[in-house]
Amino acid sequence: MEPGPYKARLEAELKDLNAASAETSAGRDPVALDQQSVGRLSRMDAMQVQEMAKETERRRRTRRTVIEAALARMAADDYGFCVSCDEEISAKRLVLDPAVATCIDCAHKLKG
Repeated sequence: MEPGPYKARLEAELKDLNAASAETSAGRDPVALDQQSVGRLSRMDAMQVQEMAKETERRRRTRRTVIEAALARMAADDYGFCVSCDEEISAKRLVLDPAVATCIDCAHKLKG
C-alpha cells in the first residue's frame, strides 16, 4: 500500500506530540512543599494537576511509540498490512487512524 498521505499525517502528529510534551514539561515537575505560599488544599490541587499532566504525557509517549512503529513499517514497505495475520488493512480503517497496526478482525480478537 502506498503510504504517501498517511506518512505526512503521522509525521505531523508526531511533531505536534513532541511540541506539546515540551510545552507542558513544567506541569510534571514535583510540587514543592511550601506552607507559606500554598495551603494544604491548594497543594493537593496542584498534586492532582501534576498527576493528570503525567498521565497525559504517558499517553503521548504511547501514541509516539505507535506512530514510530507505523513509520518503521512504511520504511520497510510493510505498511498497510496487519501485523497479526498479514492481510491488508482496509483503507477506511487507515483513514481513521493511519498508525493502526491490525485489521479489524484481528483487533476484535485482541480485545475479546
